[in-house]
Amino acid sequence: MAFSRSGLRNSGFDRLMCLLALLLAIVCPKLVAEQEPLRLVIPPLEETASPNTIYFPRLLALALSKTEASHGPFTIEHHPRLWTAGRFRAELQRGRTVDVMWAVPDEEWEQHLRKIPFPLTRGLNSHRVLLIREQDRDVYQNIASLQDLRSLRAGQGRHWVDTEVLRANRLPVVTSAHYELLFIMLAGKRFDYFPRGLSEVWDEHEQHGHRGLIVEPKLMLRYPSPIHFFVHKANHELAERIELGLNIAKEDGSLDELFFSVPGFRRGYQELQNPDRLLLDLELPKTGQKSRQK
Repeated sequence: MAFSRSGLRNSGFDRLMCLLALLLAIVCPKLVAEQEPLRLVIPPLEETASPNTIYFPRLLALALSKTEASHGPFTIEHHPRLWTAGRFRAELQRGRTVDVMWAVPDEEWEQHLRKIPFPLTRGLNSHRVLLIREQDRDVYQNIASLQDLRSLRAGQGRHWVDTEVLRANRLPVVTSAHYELLFIMLAGKRFDYFPRGLSEVWDEHEQHGHRGLIVEPKLMLRYPSPIHFFVHKANHELAERIELGLNIAKEDGSLDELFFSVPGFRRGYQELQNPDRLLLDLELPKTGQKSRQK
């Protein structure tokens, strides 16, 4: 997939919003400068967080910085406790502990939280390749369809939307509540493969390749899986500020600069053009379908 900057140009409405933000910065700089900083708390990162994961807090900071002149200063802090994604989502829904999260939306995310309608990884997360044990590499040479893949077990996070997608396509799934544990479980043969987005797999392989894991070279799974920022349902002002800042960053090129500064993202775009991969399309779960995982 070729990357086209022309596809990133903003709409007339977005341009108008950007212009209004700049005019506000000129008209009332003193008033903005005297405001108390907006304090935002976001979930913590894993100790082994890769550049592709650190990208999301950096992108949030970039978006807020683009509106600092018009909306005031800000600070971003990481919550001190490393809870599950489900726990943080519940806290955000209640309007406490954290203020912004990023995730692939499902029905509950969309119903109970406010999504900023700006995809953050430009389709890379909608294309998945497999982390596997190197010793099992030959097994995947015989996989030519989803039916063949159903003979193997995938690993996924317990609360991830991807888990529901795999189950909806009758692919067996083993889950864990903790992301880092999934790599250990794969190496320990608790399941057979770990589907990972093109935006993340290269850094994860670099971190966990010593466990005997490799990126499977033949298969690619595809299903819509955009990542978005989320805020509390009633926090219209923050949602609008983040969306405005993202659009300004897209318009002035600073979003491009940040995105392609991440080696895994650049590598992901290259892999989208790999003609040797067999593309397997997955269907999304029907609306209201629930997981049987307790």
